[in-house]
Amino acid sequence: MDEKELLERAKRPGKAAMAWHPFYRGKMEVIPKCRVRDFSDFGVWYTPGVAEPCNDIAAHPERVFEHTNRWNYIAVASNGTRVLGLGDIGPLAGYPVMEGKALLFKYLGGVDSTALMIDAKDPERFIDTVKAVAPTFGGINLEDIRTPDCFYILDRLRKELDIPVWHDDQQGTAAITLAGIINGLKVAGKRLPEARITLVGAGAANICLALTLMKAGASPGKIVIADSKGTLHSGRKDLETDKKNPKKWELAQKTNSEGVAGDIAAALKGADVLVSASKPGPGTIKKEWLGGMAHNPVVFAEANPVPETWPWEAKEVGVRIFGTGRSDFPNQVNNSIGFPGIFRGTLDVRASTITDEMHIAAAHSIAKTAEEKGLREDYLVPTMDEISVFINTAVAVAEKAMEQGVAGLKRSRQDLRETAEFLITTSREKTNLMMDNGFILEPPETD
Repeated sequence: MDEKELLERAKRPGKAAMAWHPFYRGKMEVIPKCRVRDFSDFGVWYTPGVAEPCNDIAAHPERVFEHTNRWNYIAVASNGTRVLGLGDIGPLAGYPVMEGKALLFKYLGGVDSTALMIDAKDPERFIDTVKAVAPTFGGINLEDIRTPDCFYILDRLRKELDIPVWHDDQQGTAAITLAGIINGLKVAGKRLPEARITLVGAGAANICLALTLMKAGASPGKIVIADSKGTLHSGRKDLETDKKNPKKWELAQKTNSEGVAGDIAAALKGADVLVSASKPGPGTIKKEWLGGMAHNPVVFAEANPVPETWPWEAKEVGVRIFGTGRSDFPNQVNNSIGFPGIFRGTLDVRASTITDEMHIAAAHSIAKTAEEKGLREDYLVPTMDEISVFINTAVAVAEKAMEQGVAGLKRSRQDLRETAEFLITTSREKTNLMMDNGFILEPPETD
């Protein structure tokens, strides 16, 4: 397949999206999960019978998880200020992304969720809104919120709510990327503690990834981060005085022990790993810069919808191990491999938070699942059609939550595995059943 054909293939999902979205008028709907045998059952599900579980919850608030769907229901909350590679397009334009996220949660993790679009750029108003609706949900997935607001919002909500709050652009991206790095270095014959790692982009994703890498065993001094003004280092006085984003200054002190200064090209010289979470390409990362990396480098270009550089450009300069955030190229290093299983495990033990150690446990589980199948240059992490990755991740996360004392329930490994397998399998089977019976129609054909 030549470059022109590859580019045409890359455009197909967007063309299909413009036909399929208006055809279905959305991706999610609400349907009953209880039996309605005849109209008398509404006396149980609604008035007068419903008063009894209401009184039970009033006396024992924790029983809301038994009487309602709160145990398996999360909000995908966003204000649309940093959507995919599209930027600040607002809550209405960001709605299709959050609804798509809800679809992935349900189909891949058996987790019920809804898009919660919040028309609030002010962090305090956003926080107040989420806190006000939190009693509806068993967890909050924050999504596509601009930096540095996302850090403040996450920290506040984690402290002030008694349900897990997670920012997928931070922790989710860090988990799947860490899994890819672990296995990519194995294929390249290298180890994480000795690897020189360059992160291009200093937004939510890479700031969290840098902190995660250090906790997972990477050498802080061997990590070099580059933002739009160059590499982060202790001489960057603009970072020292930037009160809005103190995390960048914190990382400038901890990383880059050699004091590498300059642009992306300088940051990449001799690097074993590149993770770019920057602006969409192509051309954001130039292939001549990749040519200055170490032998057998691991490169992840994660911008969506277009990666910072195309796979074929990287291969021209000797990059053998390459991944993107797209599902139509090998090695999709995408949050969709992580968050469904992570939330499945979190909800199944009623964890009060998702700790750093929980998402690192998820990363190791994801990496191990792929390794057991057999690692290759074009297979570093599992794909979405491998149901085992979501089940394994759910169990690993739940066990870590219990180990750390943040779980509200104690369950055996076998029980956790059986629960995750049942809920995930059932979700897929229900969808297939509706397609087979014509309740979900075939979408229109596109070129």
